[in-house]
Amino acid sequence: MNQLRKIELGVATAIFLLLLFALLYKSVNYNVFELQHEYGYKFARYDQVFDYYKHYLLPLLAHITIVYLAFVSINSWIMPAFYEQGKWKIGTLLLIATCGAVFLVIMTASTWYNGYLFGVYSTRKGVHMHCAKSAFIITIFYITLYALYYGVKQLYFQQLHPKIVSKPWFAQIRAEAIVILLLIVVFTLVTPGNNIAKVAILGLIGFYYGVVYFVSQYRLLPRYHLHQDRRLLVRDAAFVYLMIFTLSPVLLFILMPHHSRDALLSCLALFAGAVLVVLPLSYWIFYLRQSRSDTILGLRKALDQSETGLDFLRWQINPHFLFNALNTLYGTALTEKAPATSEGIQKLGDMMRFMLHDNMQERISLSKEIAYLQNYIALQRLRTQGSSDIGIEVNIDDTHCDHEIAPMLLIPFVENAFKHGISSRNKSRITMSLSCTPEKIFFDVYNTVHASRAGEIENDSMGIGLQNVRQRLALLYPRKHELSIRETTTEYFVHLTIQIV
Repeated sequence: MNQLRKIELGVATAIFLLLLFALLYKSVNYNVFELQHEYGYKFARYDQVFDYYKHYLLPLLAHITIVYLAFVSINSWIMPAFYEQGKWKIGTLLLIATCGAVFLVIMTASTWYNGYLFGVYSTRKGVHMHCAKSAFIITIFYITLYALYYGVKQLYFQQLHPKIVSKPWFAQIRAEAIVILLLIVVFTLVTPGNNIAKVAILGLIGFYYGVVYFVSQYRLLPRYHLHQDRRLLVRDAAFVYLMIFTLSPVLLFILMPHHSRDALLSCLALFAGAVLVVLPLSYWIFYLRQSRSDTILGLRKALDQSETGLDFLRWQINPHFLFNALNTLYGTALTEKAPATSEGIQKLGDMMRFMLHDNMQERISLSKEIAYLQNYIALQRLRTQGSSDIGIEVNIDDTHCDHEIAPMLLIPFVENAFKHGISSRNKSRITMSLSCTPEKIFFDVYNTVHASRAGEIENDSMGIGLQNVRQRLALLYPRKHELSIRETTTEYFVHLTIQIV
């Protein structure tokens, strides 16, 4: 919140300085007689003497300055130091004093700004009452506006901010929103005219285009990037824009009650600007970002492929793994002579061949990955076949499994199951199932967990770790995979779905 208050102070100060610049710019660059004629026509109408500085510049400077100082005092001092700390009495007194100062300054400035009223009312008291009423209404408007702002800010930071601050798009949207807001403020300041209706209309236009931009940038175009159907893009864009467009006439007719034709033309211009300017601009920015993101993703994939290949080689061609596998084959040879030994050696050779050749490719057929899994499980069966308390169940339905995937995505889950799910003293069970549809791959691994294994670290020296697999899946199949891991003190279950098409 302290950082936010610094930002609020900076934005308020920037707006204050821009308003000062806009006021003083005319005083420096325009002939004072032209300004007298432009702003003094009401005074001339009621036979009052108009002075540009006394009746226009100084009253507006006083008005703007007191509102700025009041906002800074309330937002940066009174609210955080008193109200948010539970010091309601002192905070209320300071708030009343600040609002009273705003009222008095605005009322005083109004008596000069509206000095022509001395030619309208028969007494000074009537003028002062008129200015007091006007100042009171303006003060109440400022109080209401700040109360709404403060309430929305507190609601956002208490309810929404904790949920979305960790999202990767949050910082980007925040930066873009600040830029758009500043553009609206600058455009409003440099546009001729100073009435409230002009500010409201320009604010409405900026808000309208801002909504159109964000909806296009973060909803319509990301969906179009996935389905690549222009008809759906046109349909969705037309639906969203028309929904926003239907609200514009109501607001414009309220702001321009006596200019219905201008309001209608303004609505059509708004819609044309959204379609011809904002949407193409959003499209260009989105695909510029997407191109940069794809370049970074390609580099990360290439680096990941190289590092993963080395990791798997270090993991699989490991002296411990080879030693245990050869000991298993040696024990089998002593008991069964030749058949099982030759089969085991063949499976081990197939695994080594897979790791040395297929593992280095970016994509391999799913059938090769399945063959590697079957060889690995077959060797583990040989190692555990002497124990009746160890159950290994494999269910592979290779119908529709003619897909291509990145190599070594499935084996870490199976390796993890055998490492943590096998116990020589307790009953153990490992179940693996794999099936496919024309669009997806479904992979499940279940294993028991034993007390002696429960405290082991997941990604130790015998495996690359599930965190590594999560990163590879996020990199290779962004928004096209679902990985669910459920763990209890006695069971460990992994469900992985990969969308290929």
